[in-house]
Amino acid sequence: MLSVLGLGFLIGMKHALEADHVAAVASLASGSQSIGETTRMGVAWGLGHTLTLFLIGSVVLMLDWVVPETVALILEFVVGLMLVGLGLDVMVRLTRRKAHFHAHAHGGARHFHAHRHAPGGGHDVSAHHHAHPRGLPIRALLVGFVHGLAGSAALVLLTLGTISSLWLGFAYMLLFGLGSVVGMAILSCAIALPLRFTAGRLSVAFRGLTAGIGAATVVLGVSIAWRVASAQGLFQ
Repeated sequence: MLSVLGLGFLIGMKHALEADHVAAVASLASGSQSIGETTRMGVAWGLGHTLTLFLIGSVVLMLDWVVPETVALILEFVVGLMLVGLGLDVMVRLTRRKAHFHAHAHGGARHFHAHRHAPGGGHDVSAHHHAHPRGLPIRALLVGFVHGLAGSAALVLLTLGTISSLWLGFAYMLLFGLGSVVGMAILSCAIALPLRFTAGRLSVAFRGLTAGIGAATVVLGVSIAWRVASAQGLFQ
């Protein structure tokens, strides 16, 4: 039993590193002001993902219900569209305003801050007075929720195929979810590090990195939506 639960945790960590998950969190993190904020986004994504999987998985386990293939395809198609929207949002934010970076400290904790200046605008000193968000980012939570909907069918089928006990199935899903939270939190820190090290010195590099994240997210979203719609025959 312990080996099965441990496997669930490890699979959850690996699941967090799938390309569409990485792209979504990276696009959200492109507007972060610190490593801590980026990490909170990763944790929020993992919690939203886990909540959806556990709710749907519980219904499947208790009622012996199978997610229809058409529903699973529709949800995956929605994930593709969501990634396109996230990527475009990154590109729009990047082109509308020019980023300006500052590294500074609050209470001994040094981090960077990025604020924007409209084209042709001067340097507004008041822009340095900013709030540092706390708590879980709702947007990242909702993105994780949608990802959980799209991934619920595969997780439940795996659980039902290897576990006969109802309560063991619940424990498996919880540990899978915990693994996805931990995995995404670690990945979020890795995403934040390049942003941290370019603060105040390499604004051009930061903008290039951000543009790459946005473009890659759009391409991946279009690829997923096209594959579901054409190769897997969603609209046929």
